[in-house]
Amino acid sequence: MMQTVPIALENCAKTFADGTRALEAVNLEIAAGETVVLLGPSGCGKTTTLRLIAGLEQPDVGGRVRFGADDVTALPIEKRNVGMVFQSYALFPNMTVAENIAYGLRLRRQSTAEQRARVGEMLALMRIERLAERSIDQLSGGQRQRVALARALAVQPRVLLLDEPLTALDAKLRDVLRFEIDSLLRELGITAIYVTHDQAEAMALGDRIVVMDHGRIAQVGAPREIYQQPASRYVAEFIGTMNRLSGHADGEVFHCAGGYVAWPALPAGAQEILFRPEDTRIAADGEAATLHGTVGAAFFCGNHVRLFVEVGEAQPLVLETPARREYRRGEPVALAVETHGLMVL
Repeated sequence: MMQTVPIALENCAKTFADGTRALEAVNLEIAAGETVVLLGPSGCGKTTTLRLIAGLEQPDVGGRVRFGADDVTALPIEKRNVGMVFQSYALFPNMTVAENIAYGLRLRRQSTAEQRARVGEMLALMRIERLAERSIDQLSGGQRQRVALARALAVQPRVLLLDEPLTALDAKLRDVLRFEIDSLLRELGITAIYVTHDQAEAMALGDRIVVMDHGRIAQVGAPREIYQQPASRYVAEFIGTMNRLSGHADGEVFHCAGGYVAWPALPAGAQEILFRPEDTRIAADGEAATLHGTVGAAFFCGNHVRLFVEVGEAQPLVLETPARREYRRGEPVALAVETHGLMVL
């Protein structure tokens, strides 16, 4: 049975020997059994945060890492009982699949019988029993990632750490493994920290998402909260696609180059409003449209068309519409905006 343990980072900053400040003082609490995703672009501090939790890096003086009641700040990775899965798999090419999975168990001096039983459990859990005696170079990328997960879980870690585990895989396989990892984490109930720059992965896997920006935490929240209630312009623009209209407020009406948007909750003095593509649509026949523009580009995506509409802004508005008709570049279109999705940041 997997252990579960809460994690706390207290004033954890990281400055490297060359003076590079990779992480500002971070405070973060992760509940036992929770899956938290560290999300952000390259260089934002998410991997450094993961490495502090793992014990691969030490925080600056004054920083503390706690697993439950245990202060593990000074403990190296081999003493923290964590399982870690890397983007590069980090499997031993001179060992079979079964030997790779058993590696951590051997280091813990478990008996041969205990190792064999645990390896069998992990092979079954990851549905890779038939691969037990294969060498690593005979495996596909997806199979290697399943072996890496099995090896990390075999030692029954207190915490599972995953560093961009799906980045090296093709899109279709990423979708499959994303589903499998989500099911696995829910089944095991283990505390997990998952690092990615992929927003779809973060939304799919995280109980909560920690959005990071230049070594700081920009926002922490559930996926829906992060998407629908961004705390800052950075979060709003980093997560998903955000449309923007510039202009001025006049009572309950926002006037802009492409027309106007009527919004009863419009903040006085607003000079910019933001909204998601799903809150924008082609106005129905006979509907009093409030925005007018021309099609700048139309991309057929199978079950929908992604439209880019020029309305006099620096960037076109983006929306998705049913693929039942074609749109031509330069074609005039009328738009309606759903006010429940409007934001002012």
